[in-house]
Amino acid sequence: MKKEELQELYSMLFSQYPDIINISQLQKMLGISRHLAYDLINQGRLTGIKIGNAFKVPKISVIRYIMEQEANSHDC
Repeated sequence: MKKEELQELYSMLFSQYPDIINISQLQKMLGISRHLAYDLINQGRLTGIKIGNAFKVPKISVIRYIMEQEANSHDC
């Protein structure tokens, strides 16, 4: 994906969310359970940073994850 395409998606997708999100926001963005949110981070499929007792996730990581899932669904 080109940098320009990624920037355009970033401005369109999840614009109501901050650049760094928490697990609860991640759950809402992807419509997933808390358990799956942590699994995606622990498996390295999403970039997460642990600060204190909480994980923080860059919004761009979520957008990249969605685009990868979309690309993988077309490969099948």
